[in-house]
Amino acid sequence: MKKKTQKPYWEMNTAELAEATKEFDDPNYHPPALPWTKEDTALHERAMRKPGRPRKGLGSLTIALSIERGLLSRADRLAKKRGISRAQLVAAALKGVISGKMKLPAPPKSVPKARKSRAA
Repeated sequence: MKKKTQKPYWEMNTAELAEATKEFDDPNYHPPALPWTKEDTALHERAMRKPGRPRKGLGSLTIALSIERGLLSRADRLAKKRGISRAQLVAAALKGVISGKMKLPAPPKSVPKARKSRAA
């Protein structure tokens, strides 16, 4: 059975146009959806992700760091006084050391290791 070809809408009279478009009059009509492309899927997944932190530079990493408690509480007080986070304070200190604006303490003197005697 051949499917009847439909003439263009602009060539139809009022009755033909009403008959050709009656499916769109249903308030529950949902047009068939096209499958998503890879780009559409990637865009949707990106939109659905949690916003996260804004990226600065190459991004950030969470690290574990051991620090003396008294020094940490002093650092926290300074950060609070300046209105910045602890991470911002540590980052500023690291940048200062790396740029040479802040001096590091001298490394500890190395203690020579005892030599093992060779058994003859």
